[in-house]
Amino acid sequence: MRKPAVILLSGGLDSAVTLAISRAEGFEPHALSFEYGQRHRVELEAAGRVAASLSVSEHRVARIDLRVFGGSALTDDIAVPQERSIDEMARDVPITYVPARNTIFLSYALAWAEVLHASDIFIGVNAVDYSGYPDCRPAFLRAFEALAAVGTKAGDGGSRFKIHAPLIECSKADIVRKGIGLGVDFALTHSCYDPLPDRTACGRCDSCQLRLKGFAEAGFEDPISYATR
Repeated sequence: MRKPAVILLSGGLDSAVTLAISRAEGFEPHALSFEYGQRHRVELEAAGRVAASLSVSEHRVARIDLRVFGGSALTDDIAVPQERSIDEMARDVPITYVPARNTIFLSYALAWAEVLHASDIFIGVNAVDYSGYPDCRPAFLRAFEALAAVGTKAGDGGSRFKIHAPLIECSKADIVRKGIGLGVDFALTHSCYDPLPDRTACGRCDSCQLRLKGFAEAGFEDPISYATR
């Protein structure tokens, strides 16, 4: 019998592969996505497609509005950086960082996991091609596990929650190869931070450039359309 697990599913490349890995490892995946006021909310359509293609037990969308705080190019009237070099991306925490986003998302996942009597949560972060986000680091994930142990009824009862980040030490090329090996249909995914009105990926933001770099280094063609490659 498969153990239930909550999978954070954005609809992007990393989360799709993470979902596939959770299934391959024998878990019963319950996918959780967020409509949080992001400018690229088209990713939710991709999340629905990915969830259906990988036969999750359930896919829920939590609605919160992080625009009330802003402070990010994804939730505020701030331009998304374009055409940056890899060195520029790695220099500082970018303006596409959404304050405390993974803390918020994991808290929601933890709440659902308690309801499901699940001890496992999967998140598709990685600390290699991660654009400098502080909430994608191993230390953050271990700290969240410690918080979950002392801040939940299940933790009081002796349960220990595990935050799985199977891609945390992978490059984008590694992730592409893993996904192809697991049969992930990347044509269903969406990674762009600043898509065009017709939902075409821009090809110029950090996320698009890292994705295209990953496919090129893995030796595969990215199946989605771009305004600029």
